[in-house]
Formats: sequence, C-alpha cells, structure tokens
Amino acid sequence: MKKAVSVLLLTCMVCALSACGKKEPVKIASKPMTEQYILTEIIAQLIEAETDYEVEITKGVGGGTTNIHPALVKGDFDLYPEYTRTAWLNVLKKEEMEKDDNKLYEQLLSEYDTLGLTWTGLYGFSNTYGLAVRKDTAEHYGLDTYSDLAAASGELIFGGNPDYIELETGYPRLCGEYGMQFKDTVQMEIALKYEALNNNEVDVINAFTTDAQLAANDLVLLTDDHIFFETFDAGTVVRKDALEKYPELQGVLEKMNGLISEDEMQQMNYEVEVNGREDREVAQEFLAGKGLVSQ
Repeated sequence: MKKAVSVLLLTCMVCALSACGKKEPVKIASKPMTEQYILTEIIAQLIEAETDYEVEITKGVGGGTTNIHPALVKGDFDLYPEYTRTAWLNVLKKEEMEKDDNKLYEQLLSEYDTLGLTWTGLYGFSNTYGLAVRKDTAEHYGLDTYSDLAAASGELIFGGNPDYIELETGYPRLCGEYGMQFKDTVQMEIALKYEALNNNEVDVINAFTTDAQLAANDLVLLTDDHIFFETFDAGTVVRKDALEKYPELQGVLEKMNGLISEDEMQQMNYEVEVNGREDREVAQEFLAGKGLVSQ
C-alpha cells in the first residue's frame, strides 16, 4: 500500500513539474484590418515552424494601436505588428515628424526601450498614402509621377474620402506641394473609391500603398517624386521580457526583416479581400514560397 502511495505521489510530482515547465503561449495581437491578420499569421506560423512554443492570436483588437499598446505594456500581449510613424504619432505623441526614416527608427528603439518594449526589425514594406489611377488614364496622359499628374490635373476628377479631402494636411497640402488643380473633386466613403475609379466616375483617388485593389492589373500607383508622403514602415513590437521568456523568439522575429515587399503585401491582401481566401492559407503559401515552411 505504502509503495503504491509513493508511486502515485512520484507520478503527481512529475506531472506538476512538467506543468510548471510548460510555457504559456506567445500572445500576438492585431489591429482590425486584413493586412494585420495576414501578418500575425505569418509571425505565428514562423514561430510554430521554428520552435516548440504555442501561439495565441487575438485578431481585430478594436481601436488598433490605441488599445493594443496599453495592453502590451500591461502584459496582456507579447507582440504585434506596428507601423513606425503610427507609433511615432500615436504612442510617443510626437508633434513634429522626423523626415529621416533611419533617425526615426533609432529614436523609436531608444524610447520604446524605456517602456520595456523593442522593435525586432522592419518587414520591408511601407503602408503609406498614395495616389492611384486607371491604367488607361496613366497611358493616355503619360502618368508615372505626381508631377506628371499635376500637369494633367486640369482634365481629371479627384475622388477621396471626406477626412482626407477636408484635412488641412491632406488634399489641400498635396495640391499646394505639387500645384495640382483638378477639374473637380468628389467626396465619397473609403469603400466606394475603387468602385468609382473603375466605373470612370473619377480619375484619381487617394489610396494606401498596400491596398488589395491595387493588385489589379488595370490600376497604377503613381510615384511620389517629391517624397511628399512620409513612410509608415511595418515591423514587430515586442515586450523585452517576452524575448527573455522565449529565448528562440528573437531569432524567429528577425526572419521577418526585409521579408515582404510592397507588391507582395498588396497581393496577399488581394487574395484575402477580393478572392475570399483564408488569411492563414495565404500566409502559409507566402512562407512556403520563401522556403520557410512546408506547403
């Protein structure tokens, strides 16, 4: 009887020690947008492929940075994809925009360090503002750059969401910088801009450079030749204590550095939003194409 009890106690102790040794899952958060869903899947699948860590993703956190950052600092999440100038404006509350991307990133690293956070690098693409036209419009007017667009603007109609058109630092500032004087300006909701462009109701729209619809062959994203729009480079923000808790995590996250081009992000967004594919499937296909996971 005593021997049986001893064996039982030993078994319980082994089980308890095993439970104590098992780490909690790496907790990843995303903003409520397709691009972020895909990015968190890419990160999660890389972690699962390279380590024995479990992963837990919370997709679509309402309020984006506004709610994710405090939760990250609190320890509710371990990491999430963020954009450099979003962090600069919304987290650090900087009023003056640092134009130099490298200087801005170095300052982000320095100030995030005091918060117990860090950036493990940048993915290789920027999701920033842009101007898009139909391919036939670009060909007809010889449009490659914003300066080309300015020269033809008197014959074209600009379409954009009210926030952008009415914002002093948006449409008015853009027109002032390039000397654009469009034939007409039409305000519309964000979701309707691409439809209006494809239906020839407008000729130019403001866009984000990784918008899914830009992957369509009949649209052209013009070159910002004055570098008017600042870049919003994407990268991973992570708790420093999470890097200590999960020793293999840093190396895995660094595999994301320079991994994704703007065109590749556009295409992945397109596959999910337009072709209706699952974000996890698209992420796996992308990583398999890079030789980082098996198909």
